Amino acid sequence: MPGPDEADWRPPAYYAARPGRWRDWWTLLHPPYTAWHLSYVVIGAALAPHVYTGRLIATLLAFFLAVGLAAHALDELSGRPLRTRIPSAVLVAVVAAGLAGALALGVAGVIVVGWPLIPFMVAGPVLVIAYNAELFGGVMHTDAGFAAAWGAFPVLTAYVAQTGSLAAAPVLAAGGAFFLSMAQRQLSTPARDIRRRAVVVEGSITFGDGRIVPVTAEGLLGPLEQALRAASWAIILLAAALAVARLR
Repeated sequence: MPGPDEADWRPPAYYAARPGRWRDWWTLLHPPYTAWHLSYVVIGAALAPHVYTGRLIATLLAFFLAVGLAAHALDELSGRPLRTRIPSAVLVAVVAAGLAGALALGVAGVIVVGWPLIPFMVAGPVLVIAYNAELFGGVMHTDAGFAAAWGAFPVLTAYVAQTGSLAAAPVLAAGGAFFLSMAQRQLSTPARDIRRRAVVVEGSITFGDGRIVPVTAEGLLGPLEQALRAASWAIILLAAALAVARLR
């Protein structure tokens, strides 16, 4: 598959690397967003009365395989939104391997934790495929579907992986993750549309004092992507603080 013209290349995301054999993988992983949603795993686990390091590592790895690899590869297969040159056959293999690895870790978790983890083990791959492949008429491919799958679900799964049960605290935290993910979606959707779909951005804003400020793509993207950067670092650092506090 031919790559984009380097001279006319416009990043499909603020964190995207220039096209290249290995740099395409960096772009595919959506590093800030993958780290953001893995942070919810840490937050959910840290709410448990006792944190088992091995279970936390296994849960993080399962979500990295399912979300960081499989979900993003499946999304790239649908229309090449990131414009990577990774062959479709390789992306299909990544989807299969990522989901298989996550399921294997889920089965191991059920053996250790017990039956309460089974619904989460089953729901994970279903959410990945239903959301990213836009199954069932795209009913899951909505802001609320994104927030439930990539925000609330990791928090609840991580807590159950630690304790084998649910409690009020992780449910409240899952609600927080849901609404944070909704905010993420409200910022990232217009930013993505401007970067990947907009052909012409024009217009102006006239203020009461007579100032006229032109509307540009850069001017629209700046506040959106700065907020996304700040939010991703905030969630990552909060998760890191909880991990340091609970695992020492």
